[in-house]
Amino acid sequence: MTNLERLSMEIEGFNISDEKLQVYLMENNLADTDEYIATSNTNKKAIYQTALSVLESIANNPQTMKNYKTNDISITHFHTNIMQRIDDLRRKISAMKNDDLVSENDASFVWMFK
Repeated sequence: MTNLERLSMEIEGFNISDEKLQVYLMENNLADTDEYIATSNTNKKAIYQTALSVLESIANNPQTMKNYKTNDISITHFHTNIMQRIDDLRRKISAMKNDDLVSENDASFVWMFK
């Protein structure tokens, strides 16, 4: 699985072109064709940060701040729900550790400066 495919899984349900997703990946220092490494906290965190950027862009669109009714289905509070998802993703990202900060016995290593 590539980074682009993993990002598409994370933002499933939003139709965004691969070209735009590639730009988001590049902004987070990821190549779209590189293999996604599920065991890497750093790679996973970068994917989540990229998904966060995508969701923030969607939330900034004034069209998403409206309520919609199509056929017999009403879509209400889309903007509120996406903002909640953004907040949840931010919390998840801040709680994740990078690979270089976790030792073999799963203990965290923190640099402290005076």
